[in-house]
Amino acid sequence: MAANYSSTSNRREHVKITTDPQPGFLERLSETSGGMFVGLMTFLLSFYLIFTNEGRALKTATSLAEGLSLVVSPDSIHSVAPENEGRLVHIIGALRTSKLLSDPNYGVHLPAVKLRRHVEMYQWVETEESREYTEDGQVKTERRYSYNTEWRSEIVNSRNFDREIGHKNPSAMAVESFTATAPFVQIGRFFLSAGLIDKVDNFKPLSLSKLEDPHVDIIRRGDYFYHSENPKYPEVGDLRVFFSYAGLSGDDPDLGPAHVVTVIARQRGDQLVPYSTKSGDILLLLHHGDFSPEEVFQREQKSNSMKTWGLRAAGWMAMFMGLNLMTRIVYTLGRWGGRGSHRVGPSASFELLTPSSVSLSQVFADSRGALWGRGWSFGPPL
Repeated sequence: MAANYSSTSNRREHVKITTDPQPGFLERLSETSGGMFVGLMTFLLSFYLIFTNEGRALKTATSLAEGLSLVVSPDSIHSVAPENEGRLVHIIGALRTSKLLSDPNYGVHLPAVKLRRHVEMYQWVETEESREYTEDGQVKTERRYSYNTEWRSEIVNSRNFDREIGHKNPSAMAVESFTATAPFVQIGRFFLSAGLIDKVDNFKPLSLSKLEDPHVDIIRRGDYFYHSENPKYPEVGDLRVFFSYAGLSGDDPDLGPAHVVTVIARQRGDQLVPYSTKSGDILLLLHHGDFSPEEVFQREQKSNSMKTWGLRAAGWMAMFMGLNLMTRIVYTLGRWGGRGSHRVGPSASFELLTPSSVSLSQVFADSRGALWGRGWSFGPPL
């Protein structure tokens, strides 16, 4: 094993080269046999993914159609209509909370549904690049390790580095990230359930321009609070903190008007809770902005269609990868068989591999169509 070392001002790197003998026939056969098993599992998993996805898509589409046919819009959000008890209702209004969210350690206070504190630490980060090549009948692997300092929100464990000496990171942060959530959120007279509050996720960065340094050891620069002696030239272990918020509650002279949302849920007294459809699905919808019931359900149908096609593509890709892994053993046998016979050369190996690939590809196409048709046996595809 050889190693070369170099260092620049902010980037350090070294190279290691390892040497292994050329793998023999049994080794390659063992590898391809293992790959064949993985391929079979991947192929079977793709069947499950495609079939369950089609069933999920149909169930969601049916539930959305049912919801659109049943939803009602109350005359006012400032009173609870008894005749809508238990029904699917469509509510539009500005979010309102009972108290301010705050982080007294940094002097941050604002009316919002959620307030998030983000903490990053200046740390060493290792990057590995490798290439494999053959030289003098041996397989050599060259690995290049480089080290840079970056702001990271997660602890980078330097014990896993190839070379920790000179690149050691702290094992914990003195300040941690967290999200504060308002316990009660309203639209007019209606209270949002926990599931709806979770959907308020339109986080925006909070400007810190009007805040002072909260402590002598904390320096504000732009929209960051720095735990550092010199934010311009940070050292490993230094921290920086910034904030974001979601669902502004009430008008604010600096942040703007209260956030408006559209909710479709079941009315239970003065609460907005999940609605169970006849197909066994749940309707609990929140969209940011002012939308009619038709617009909300159209957006949901579009989202369902995109998710369905995304999972279809993932299933088809998994099926193709499984077939590819299962056919590699044919190539290995053909390649090594060609070394002992003039009749089985590279072209013969290709001829041996091709019929298998074609036949399995046909299985792939037939299976895909069968699963698609089976999943939509009770309705049209999206």
